[in-house]
Parts: sequence; C-alpha cells; structure tokens
Amino acid sequence: MTLQFGVFDHIEPVEGMPLKQIYDLRLEQIEALDKAGFYAYHLAEHHSPAVHSLAPSQNVFLAAVSQRTTQLRFGPCVYVLPLHHPLRLIEEISMLDNLSGGRMEIGVGRGGVMEAFFWGQEADPDTNYQRYLETLDIMRQGLNTESLNYEGRFHSFDELPMRLQPLQRPYPPLWYMRNAKTAALDGMNTVIVGTLDSLKTEVVNYKRVWAETHGEGALTVQGQEPKIGLVVHMVVADTDEEAIRIATPAWEKYRWNLAAPRRLEAEKRGLTQFQSASDGSSGFTGARPANLPKRETRKDIEAELERFDTQANRVDPTRLGGVALAGSPDSVKRYMAEYQETGANYFVCSFQWGDLSHETAMRSIELFRDEVLPPYVAQAAE
Repeated sequence: MTLQFGVFDHIEPVEGMPLKQIYDLRLEQIEALDKAGFYAYHLAEHHSPAVHSLAPSQNVFLAAVSQRTTQLRFGPCVYVLPLHHPLRLIEEISMLDNLSGGRMEIGVGRGGVMEAFFWGQEADPDTNYQRYLETLDIMRQGLNTESLNYEGRFHSFDELPMRLQPLQRPYPPLWYMRNAKTAALDGMNTVIVGTLDSLKTEVVNYKRVWAETHGEGALTVQGQEPKIGLVVHMVVADTDEEAIRIATPAWEKYRWNLAAPRRLEAEKRGLTQFQSASDGSSGFTGARPANLPKRETRKDIEAELERFDTQANRVDPTRLGGVALAGSPDSVKRYMAEYQETGANYFVCSFQWGDLSHETAMRSIELFRDEVLPPYVAQAAE
C-alpha cells in the first residue's frame, strides 16, 4: 500500500514577529514541501478570540500558495461551514482550483458554537449543525451544476447561474476531520487527531463503513482511493535528545494557544453556556447537537490532550503526550513502521507549532525529506 504525505497547519503567532514576515516564512516552507514531493498542505480555520490561527481567511492565503507551488495540492482543513455563505464558497473554490491547475482539496466541518456566537450567529448547537448540513449540500450541488435550484432553511436559490466551475469534476476531493465514520458515510477522506492506537481503530471503522456504504474497494467520486491519516506534530533533529529538548516547551505552548484564549475570553464574559461540562473543566466548546448522528462526537481538544498525557506509551520519550513526535530520523523511521501497521495510507505532518521557530521547522522538513521520505517516494514511483 502506497503511503502519501501531507502537512497540517494552523499558522500560529510568533512572539515579536510581524504578520508579513510570518506569512513570508510560511510560504518559504510550503515551497520546500512542494519540491520535496508532499501530497497536500491542509490549513485550519479559526477566528477571534482564538489566537492559534493567523490565516482565518484560508482562501486568501491559499491563493498565494497556488502561485508559489507547482505540484503540491492544498486546501482548508476545514472550512467551518456554518460561518460561510455557500455561494461565496462555490465561487472561491472554483477560482482556487483554476488558479492552481486543479490542485484544490476541500475540508469541511461544523466548528464550535462559540465562534458562531462571536460572529453574531445563533449560539445553538442544533442550528449550527443544520447550517453545516445545508451549506455542504448547496456547495456540492453548486460546484457541479450550471444552474442552482435550492429551497432550504437558511438559503434559497432559483435558477441561479453558476458562472464559475472547478476544474476537478464533479468537485475537488472532500475531507472531514476528526471522525472517520462520518467521513466514510459521506464519501470523504479523513484526518483524525489521536494516537497510533486510536488510528488503528479508526482505520478499521473507516474501511468497514466505507465498504458498507459505497462498496468493497469503491473509489471516491473523483476516482481516487479514499485516504485516512493522523496529524503528527513533530520535531526532527540530529539526535533524540535535541529534538525532545526543542519540542517539550513548544508542546506546552501549542496546548496553551489551542485552548486557553477562548476559554479565558468566555470566562471573562461569563459565557457559561459554552461550558461542555457542568463544572466547566473540559473547556468551552458548547453542548453536542441533540440531533447529531450517534456516530459522531465532538470532544474538547484540551481534554483529549490531557488524556493522552496519562497514557502508558510515554515509555518512549520521543512520543510527547502520545500524540507528538520528537526524535532523530531513526526514531521517526521506527514510528513510521508502526504507523504503516495501522493500515492508514496518509501521513500528516505538522512542522511548526507552539513557539517552534521557522529555522527549526525547516530543519525538520529537511531531515524528513532526506532521511525518511526516499523509500516511500521510490515505492510510489514503482
């Protein structure tokens, strides 16, 4: 089974660094990924009061990516669909797919109700979920038709001409993050967050549901083998000791960036309706939609990380919290061997996170490219 490689990114703030410089350096990294033979670059969407994403308008940044690369595919992972007007999505997806020569990938998700609240939307999980479903439905239809007709709860269109169309038909590949069963049922690729143990379980679930829903060995609507992978936050250095020294404080900073600012803002404003537990201990994500299928749960990210920290796999010091990897190329190769045993066919790196520097990220990319990737690239070429 051929293993392909992608990169997941938030574009976090760097203390003391101007925004323009952060963008310039990240584009430099992406050019390196393009030349190294990575499959795709996936960019998250988060908005104020979150601080861990400096590219809240993914399409603006991805337009630059489309012009700085030639082979690398790219896309949101994910568009928070309740926050988007479906027609704007259809138009901009079509633009990006054409600007890049057909290299667009589309990740979708419903996001959390706290961001919806700050955007002036209904801070109601059920309404949020219905917005997600309707926007996804319209987007799929609009990308594959010359005239859009739709009558929904939030949007209605009557014979609306779809002047822009994507190059890829019927539309670019779709991704759903964090829940393999939902992705398989909806015919999407998936990226999960977790450990190698949870990945192994999710691969089995994904393949079973895919076969039951679409048929054994069925391809995506684009004619591709469906992909399932895990996000691996990593630091690759010349020695394990150096990698662990660099990664350990960065991992703590990453965790703070991911969870604390939104929680602190909610606490300051007394927004207790977003507490996902009675005592508020598991963060501010909001209640789970009552009408959400049982197959899907949205876990608080901070709670997941705390659970991973207690796992017994800390016997290997290169596995930070069970979900991050810090080591030499040889340690990464050992991890890769375990990764392939899960049956996953997509490996998703994250090279700059927390307070890691650009130089550290570029060194990780360089070592990963030169020491880890070659046998997989050779296998794909056979």
